[in-house]
Amino acid sequence: MSLSTNPVSEGDIRDRLIIGLDVPSVEEARALVGRIGEAGTFYKIGYQLAYAGGFELARELIDQGKKVFLDLKLHDIGNTVEEGARSVARLGATFLTVHAYPQTMRAAVAGKAGSSLKILAVTVLTSYDDNDLIEAGYAPTTAADLVARRAGQARDLGVDGIVCAATEAERVRGIVGPDRLIVTPGIRPAGSDAGDQKRIVTPSEGIRLGANHLVVARPIVRAADPKAAAEAIVREISQTPA
Repeated sequence: MSLSTNPVSEGDIRDRLIIGLDVPSVEEARALVGRIGEAGTFYKIGYQLAYAGGFELARELIDQGKKVFLDLKLHDIGNTVEEGARSVARLGATFLTVHAYPQTMRAAVAGKAGSSLKILAVTVLTSYDDNDLIEAGYAPTTAADLVARRAGQARDLGVDGIVCAATEAERVRGIVGPDRLIVTPGIRPAGSDAGDQKRIVTPSEGIRLGANHLVVARPIVRAADPKAAAEAIVREISQTPA
């Protein structure tokens, strides 16, 4: 089930596209946001930019009325995660990622209590396959089974949503139910370079598979006209049937 089953406003549709600010400096990120203009309402800040002044940029974007997804993938002792989530909630971010370990998820949910921050659990990194899990000591299991188990734990602990590959979204939706969020990276418009992504789908496919939000970086960031690239993806989302 996707959000496209209900009528949404133009602003709501634009919010479904999260633009990944995968650039090395705040100056480049500001320039990119300026070029995108009103076509972009929701931005993701990950490790690269966060550690290069991105937290201050997050405050700027929020003050401008933009939504911010801090993709920090927190995982530490419970108290540290709880206080980290509390700080992000005070910042005014919309989404925060944590790794889907039960203690970590429980702490993040406690830290964001009373705020509008939504916690997203990363079940298994999309760069991992079964052999990587064996090497990391998770055998005997498969990536698909571990995704399913952690999605169920996230649901039971009150986590707001899941980050997963679009190819996993349909199964995850069946586990977490219709009310929790599914956010999917690895989105590439038709004809785009896959880059280092292995499991990619188009924006319309991502929506049909049950994603609420699509994270797109390279096809917009590296476009000759980033605003036009963002507008094209939003248009595709809006035209995708339920």
